[in-house]
Amino acid sequence: MDHKAGFVNIIGNPNVGKSTLMNAFVGERLSIITSKAQTTRHRILGIVNGDDFQMILSDTPGIIKPAYEMQKSMMDFVKSAFEDADVLIYMVEIGEKELKDEAFFNKIIHSKIPVLLILNKIDKSNQEQLDEQVELWSEKVPNAEIFAISALENFNVQMVFDRIVELLPVSPAFYPKDTLTDKPERFFVNEIIREKILLNYDKEIPYAVEIETEEFIEDEKIIRVRAVIMVERDSQKGIIIGHKGSALKRVGIQARADLEKFFGKQIHLETYVKVNKDWRTSAYQLKRFGYNNK
Repeated sequence: MDHKAGFVNIIGNPNVGKSTLMNAFVGERLSIITSKAQTTRHRILGIVNGDDFQMILSDTPGIIKPAYEMQKSMMDFVKSAFEDADVLIYMVEIGEKELKDEAFFNKIIHSKIPVLLILNKIDKSNQEQLDEQVELWSEKVPNAEIFAISALENFNVQMVFDRIVELLPVSPAFYPKDTLTDKPERFFVNEIIREKILLNYDKEIPYAVEIETEEFIEDEKIIRVRAVIMVERDSQKGIIIGHKGSALKRVGIQARADLEKFFGKQIHLETYVKVNKDWRTSAYQLKRFGYNNK
């Protein structure tokens, strides 16, 4: 039997369920998930291996109109997802009627590769609304196969997965068969801490934060991690730390619990907060934090 392998890239507006779908396919929680926009900032690969296939899934930031340098870099990750895809997943949610970028939408409807339009969150709809949405998207994206799913409830996810495997081109594997992702361990430490900040703080605070893992030392039974939480202003530093350190302690406890699940080992986590002014608008800083993928 021929071996199949290819890149399956997931794009769509913020909060439509892209990360939830990739995690469901991979069977691991690689992408962090919150209800806030811009939760995903990078392009994250999740690799699913079978005896006769390798599916390389790519979760991308939600499509927005960029307002500053970091957001421009995020949209560059989305652009790159069009360039190497063998199968394109365009994900929308019930009630949605357009993509927030006309240029990206034109690329989808003129795509020469297979496009799967995934209509997500159908658990929040009724049959009449679902039928209307299928009709709407069939007209808007006539080159796409449409699947109605609930990624959160795992409804029809296997059907989509099986169809993707059918569409993969014949190819040897691109990565060793025991590879799960292209990201290093420190990336997932950073993302898990950032997720807890997204969940515990409001307004601008989560978007002004970047995490840098300065130390990751793994022993047989324990991993020792030291991470720095970067903010843009002194006032934000005070909010992150909280009264007598209570807010930062809460983030640390929640992050450590998830890190222990992710790595399957005891975690010793130290977190510090530093002011790094204007990191979101500095090309040098963005490159340092892995945003500049050019």
